[in-house]
Amino acid sequence: MPGFAGALGILVAAAVATIMVVSWIWTKTDELTPVSLPSAKGTPLQTLDPSAKPTIPPEPEGNYVGSYMVAWNNDKMAGMSSAWKEDYNRISLYGGTGLWLTVHTKYDGKSDWGNHVAFGGLPKNIPYKSTPAGMREAAAQVGGRLLNRLYPGDKTKPTNVVHKSTLVNGRRVHEITARFPVKVPKLKETYSIIAIAVVDRGDGTAMVSIADLCGTTPQWLTVWRQRVAAMIIN
Repeated sequence: MPGFAGALGILVAAAVATIMVVSWIWTKTDELTPVSLPSAKGTPLQTLDPSAKPTIPPEPEGNYVGSYMVAWNNDKMAGMSSAWKEDYNRISLYGGTGLWLTVHTKYDGKSDWGNHVAFGGLPKNIPYKSTPAGMREAAAQVGGRLLNRLYPGDKTKPTNVVHKSTLVNGRRVHEITARFPVKVPKLKETYSIIAIAVVDRGDGTAMVSIADLCGTTPQWLTVWRQRVAAMIIN
């Protein structure tokens, strides 16, 4: 998975595109709907109170505390190992956090490539039904979100997709694993291993863990499964 430098480049490109679109709309609006300015001797304009626009509060964030990824609701998932470092919540799981392990340092002279694991709540814009079919659908949508966020613009389809329903400490879990082909110049990887686990909390909500791993490091999939199996749900 691309490192911080790649992610930063994507954000800069997106920001430039947004500025261009806003500029075009502003220019065209002025051309199509000219507005007369009030004269200097006119009646003073009234100020509406309150003038501040309502704002949407930011989503809560998780933390890495001790050796645990701790979500906003205090649900916990143990970290992968001391070699992994605290990372940001790359696919925006609700109130979640992440971990990162660099596998290829500056593979192209400037960028890193490595493994990412995250833990948090199911994103609010993904519908959820606490049924086998509902959990399968939620896991599939998280998978689509993962690919869109971590491999933007890549239309390649995953292969070797496997769905598995199981129980973890009496809680239902739907797991998806797959391979995602990778073709990046100078990178000694041919595919990534993708894994998603949706864990039913028993109250109509779900927790999620994802893993995006280099194909040359399959041992971390076993570790990730062990951490999911030991997840602590309040």
